[in-house]
Amino acid sequence: MLIREIQQNDNKQIAKVIREIFHELDAPKVGTAYADPILDTLFEVYQEKRTKYYVVEKEGKVVGGCGIAPLENEVETICELQKMYFSPEIRGTGFAEKIIQNCLEFAKEAGFEMCYLETLSFMTAAQKLYKRIGFENIDGPLGNTGHNSCQVWMTKKL
Repeated sequence: MLIREIQQNDNKQIAKVIREIFHELDAPKVGTAYADPILDTLFEVYQEKRTKYYVVEKEGKVVGGCGIAPLENEVETICELQKMYFSPEIRGTGFAEKIIQNCLEFAKEAGFEMCYLETLSFMTAAQKLYKRIGFENIDGPLGNTGHNSCQVWMTKKL
């Protein structure tokens, strides 16, 4: 398996991975990444300044990904860890931590000082990973992500 930057021909595969996970977990479709209008064009979205999206490829197939971008409607020193989803076949392999570290390194290089993320309350395995990496819970959301179904908000100083 390898971690690499997203390519245009990855759009359909990563969107499919993300949507399948929402169905697998019976997660809310409204107010989450599932309903994001950009979900089918992640390559194009992550060509913007100070953004990056990485995918995990296994035997030529995209099986997960994670990105970093400026947090919308927030100060320019805060970025957001976005759309981190992995197919069941690679969970527990350590690739989530590796891909997050790639995102955080890019964020530092891009001049961000803090990273924000939000997730659903029942995604406890992801929350444990975030805490192990150094994210801490905060009392409410930052910025304007449009993900009003997320009930857990975290930050990490970079």
